[in-house]
Amino acid sequence: MSDGENKIPEVFLKPYNPDEHEKDTYEMWEKSGFFNPYNLPGERSEPFTIVMPPPNANGSLHAGHALVFTIEDTMMRFHRMLGEKALWLPGADHAGFETQVVYEKKLAKEGRSRFQMEPEELYNEIMDFTMSNKSFMENQIRELGASCDWSRALFTLDEKVIEIVYDTFKQLEEDDLLYRGARIVNWCPKHQTSLSNLETIHQEREDKFYYFQYGPFVIGTARPETKFGDKYVVMHPEDERYKEYEHGQKIEIEWINGPITTTVIKDEASDPEMGSGVMTVTPWHSAIDFEIAKRHDLDYEQIIDWRGKLLPIAEEFEGMDIKEAREKIVEKLDSKGLLVKTEDNYKHSVPVCYKCEREIEPQIREQWFVKTRPLADKAVAAVDSGEVQFVTERDERVFREWMSIIEDWNISRQVVWGIPIPAKVCTKCGHGMVDIEDSITNCQKCDGKVEKDPDTFDTWFSSGQWPLATTGYPDSGDFKTYYPTSVMETGKDILFFWVARMIMLGLYRTGEVPFKKVYLHGMVRDKHGKKMSKSKGNVIAPSEIQEKYGTDALRMGLLVNNAPGSDMNLDPDKVNAYKKLANKLWNITRFSLDNLEGYEENAEIGKEYSVHLEKLDEVTTEMTKQMHKERYDLAAEQIYHFVWHYFADELIEELKPALTGDNAEAKASAQKLLAEYLATSLKLLHPFMPFVTEAVWQRLPENLKDQEILMVAKWPEAK
Repeated sequence: MSDGENKIPEVFLKPYNPDEHEKDTYEMWEKSGFFNPYNLPGERSEPFTIVMPPPNANGSLHAGHALVFTIEDTMMRFHRMLGEKALWLPGADHAGFETQVVYEKKLAKEGRSRFQMEPEELYNEIMDFTMSNKSFMENQIRELGASCDWSRALFTLDEKVIEIVYDTFKQLEEDDLLYRGARIVNWCPKHQTSLSNLETIHQEREDKFYYFQYGPFVIGTARPETKFGDKYVVMHPEDERYKEYEHGQKIEIEWINGPITTTVIKDEASDPEMGSGVMTVTPWHSAIDFEIAKRHDLDYEQIIDWRGKLLPIAEEFEGMDIKEAREKIVEKLDSKGLLVKTEDNYKHSVPVCYKCEREIEPQIREQWFVKTRPLADKAVAAVDSGEVQFVTERDERVFREWMSIIEDWNISRQVVWGIPIPAKVCTKCGHGMVDIEDSITNCQKCDGKVEKDPDTFDTWFSSGQWPLATTGYPDSGDFKTYYPTSVMETGKDILFFWVARMIMLGLYRTGEVPFKKVYLHGMVRDKHGKKMSKSKGNVIAPSEIQEKYGTDALRMGLLVNNAPGSDMNLDPDKVNAYKKLANKLWNITRFSLDNLEGYEENAEIGKEYSVHLEKLDEVTTEMTKQMHKERYDLAAEQIYHFVWHYFADELIEELKPALTGDNAEAKASAQKLLAEYLATSLKLLHPFMPFVTEAVWQRLPENLKDQEILMVAKWPEAK
């Protein structure tokens, strides 16, 4: 700075106001082109790539989203400053079933129902709704400071995504890893679609448990409404109590609607230690019973329809809702002398839909299934070899446990909103045929007529190929340069839904893992540690905190004390401390600029300040180490204390006499140290608080900066 130059930009004469700087700062970053790695200055080393978990384009961002984008942007800014070819690939998810559920709620408020609409009409309405939300959501992501390359943004219904999904579907068929068959699926009677095991949750409930006389046997059940079709009684082949009965033996008994013939089945699935050791089977509405039926080639019949009501087999109970019918069925059995006893407080785990919490009704349905065992084995082998590494041991252990019990994956969904399954189904024999080109006109099995499969893909099937789609598999330059990606950062709650699927499908299509490291964060809870929910009224919207405290303060509030994989409590009042940090940095800058008049860039820092240089080196070294270990919580806390307590409280106070004294050499030395501290602190703090640090950087004199834009400045090294 020369004499007579305005030492302090006028903006520093008042407190830092995020509203005055954040929007302009982001626009500057975006216009610079530096979100695109090919535009970054200087020689760049190896790539560092993150694929953004595509947020559902059906509403506003929540606190969990804010955490995702904060952690990932912190990663990106750090690695960009390290001189790597940093690329963050953004996108948005159509989120099939989830988005349709959201839209159905909107329809209900308008007095409409999707069941009264043509599929194409519903699809188009949801598309308009989603595109509107997508645009709004992308602006919210920008407001959080996400330095992703928007020129590469992708939507999970874009043609290039659909093309990859269809190609994988066809390849699975060719490799005998795909089949269409009648199997038990998790059916939600409310939403009228099947769900994967991961889309069902289990709730502990108390119900009545009934014991009935079934011929010479006593059977127990909590669901008497399923028993109309029970005509097989199963017992363990080595159960001495029933050795007089032979497998296949016919027995005439009295049952709900009159006499029936039941058949004895000897099968090890029956547990002699449970109840009487005897059970009847309802193959259409129980996965265990279905497997028994398959083993013994038993016939079966649907008892409950797709809306949870009893079918004609129930005779007088036909059309009744199963819960309404339950007690009436018990009363009838009791009147026939067949009710042995009732237990009132039977505690059991009930599978329910994860969106509406309606009890899942197991149903047999023709669906497309992926054979996952071969894919899962390769995924586990990739973890064994270190090709994929989990940041925490716990997450790796959970991954291994789940992969050991994985079942075939039902990828069919009975929703309109999603990627249509490219297949034909024979109307005569039910045979399914993959038909990407839409060219099959007759059944390849029986030559019968065919019709288009009306179902769509499970959204996790398409998003499971997200790293392939975003990098342009198989031929693009991005795929060749940036795949495998560096880190997959997402919530631990979708380890099974998404992360495992991506590893399996990425390996299957490319022979390489889709990412080298998995960083899973925990849940964002309220300040009392409770899960946020609208019903509790404790939901914290990121925008509320941003408006009150600024984006940088929100980001620090999400990072400090937030170890990988751990749930964290978000207390808006504590975020205020980081707003004060932004203002503290603002004041430090004002003081620095006020005392750097005549600053000599080539001045030497005197030996009397060696302890301060060592402190700067120590902080730089320790922060760099923590950043490489993905301990952003520790690094954020360290830079907070360093700037506030050491730089502001100790160093500046010590430098004041030399900065204001008459000794030119001492002043030049103090100015050099002050300038070094200011520039280094801005760089170290930038990945965490990018807006205020960039706003300061843009107002520094040129001789204090190594780049015009802090975002691409060089990360400090210990001297």
